[in-house]
Amino acid sequence: MTGGAGFIGSHLCDRLIARGDDVVCADNLITGQASNVEHLRGNPQFHFVQVDVSRPFAIDGPIDQIFHLASPASPRGYLEKPLETALVNSQGTQHALELAKRTGAKFLLASTSEAYGDPLVHPQPEDYWGNVNPIGMRSCYDEGKRFAEALTMIYVRQFNVDARIVRIFNCYGPRSDPRDGRIVPNFVTQALLGQPITVYGDGSQTRSLGYVSDLIDGLLRAMDTVDTIGRVYNLGNPDERSVLEFAQVIKRLAGSSSVIEFHPPISTDDPQRRCPDITRARRELGWEPRVPLEQGLLDTIAWFRIRLGLTTVPG
Repeated sequence: MTGGAGFIGSHLCDRLIARGDDVVCADNLITGQASNVEHLRGNPQFHFVQVDVSRPFAIDGPIDQIFHLASPASPRGYLEKPLETALVNSQGTQHALELAKRTGAKFLLASTSEAYGDPLVHPQPEDYWGNVNPIGMRSCYDEGKRFAEALTMIYVRQFNVDARIVRIFNCYGPRSDPRDGRIVPNFVTQALLGQPITVYGDGSQTRSLGYVSDLIDGLLRAMDTVDTIGRVYNLGNPDERSVLEFAQVIKRLAGSSSVIEFHPPISTDDPQRRCPDITRARRELGWEPRVPLEQGLLDTIAWFRIRLGLTTVPG
């Protein structure tokens, strides 16, 4: 698994090990965190390799599946590391695909809803081509992922690599980085610390938040379901709400006295509406999100309390 020490990758490591798999976690830790997989150190099923997959790399032993998750994924991460983001999604994807080609492993590309850009079609189905600024500040990520998708399909068509693509919509849960700049980490951290909750724009822009355990279920179904070669799946929660509503819900669940402040938008390319059409995932994978928003947020807030040192681990 590339990017295995990241937020999503570390949860996927847990799930794979729990079902009995041996996992090689490859990560260069520029945005992933060693602490996310520290609890797996010493487990004979877990092997950590610190490597930059943007450069040629080799993994010893037989490989059955490759989950390619490596890439900065938050605006703060990819705006601070634009070259690294572009390279991991281009060269890094090719190196991971070459590994799949050599070993005969099944391959899954973790793409993103940002492939749709600021969408003109709503909700977004997989056959929508998107509305992306190819030279904007976010293009290192948006276009990087779009190129990764194109490269994956070349390997499917030309080399018969058993690969599929998932477009991940906004995901939240424990182990998300408090500093990564996305909605839930930002709002939860600010609410718990009593800081102003910062909403960029007027808060009317929408997002659809999916809990991490639901996403992991979807990734495994996309990889393990037969006849998914060359298929693209949206994985996200179609429960669309405004950014302002998310701020209000998080403030209430955190029991916070923080005020909500409105700031000018940071990026002109920020999507105004974001909601997945998950008809294909429901039909072909038998998947849909199951964790209600408030339950997921309460679990996330509890984790952040510990992460921020505001409470201790029970027992």
